[in-house]
Amino acid sequence: MERKIVLSEGEYYHIYNRGVEKREIFKRKSDYQRFVKLLYLSNSENGYVYRDLKNKSLSEIKRNSQITAVGSYCLMPNHFHLLLKETKPNGISKFMEKLATGYSMYFNKKYNRVGPLFQNRFKAQHVAEDSYLEYLYFYISLNPVKLIQPKWKEEGIKNIDYVEKYLNNYKFSSYLDYIGIDREEMLILDTKVFPEYFEKRDSFKNFADQWLKYSNTKGSNTKGSPM
Repeated sequence: MERKIVLSEGEYYHIYNRGVEKREIFKRKSDYQRFVKLLYLSNSENGYVYRDLKNKSLSEIKRNSQITAVGSYCLMPNHFHLLLKETKPNGISKFMEKLATGYSMYFNKKYNRVGPLFQNRFKAQHVAEDSYLEYLYFYISLNPVKLIQPKWKEEGIKNIDYVEKYLNNYKFSSYLDYIGIDREEMLILDTKVFPEYFEKRDSFKNFADQWLKYSNTKGSNTKGSPM
């Protein structure tokens, strides 16, 4: 299927895809962990043999020239979101092909299935405005809230402390990296090639809290909410 937009060098994109027939693409914790590691391994001109690297931490794996830049990510049971910058010609396409192929082969073998795992090619939205780029950091990072409160945007947060605790324990997004948690998954991100919206260590957390509290005060009248 031909893509409606052209991925241009120097531009930012919201990349996403879901499982075919909206099926789960992450069934177990190990599936999420595999995909997260592939986010790092796939972003390189080099190929890789996973069995040679499965017991190595990200910091122990040497990559050569990266083919795209990752600003943010989030994995959900049946889909994923990525915020990417095209830093080399066809870099995003090459990255996504390696990522989807590597994970699909793993998933199909593990769960004894055949055929495509994802719905067609990945979807891409061009991020042309600075305000939209900043918005996407929060849209992507707060996506897991839907797992515990599906209608939080419409109805408001019912228990902010519970939601914040849930986000602080959700390890399969870049939320923890932006609130200052020290972990090796930070190596997946290329924050220096993205605008410095959150220069101070607590800036992102403060903004995320404001978004959650805004939703909570608006309740069902969330028209105009940034989410």
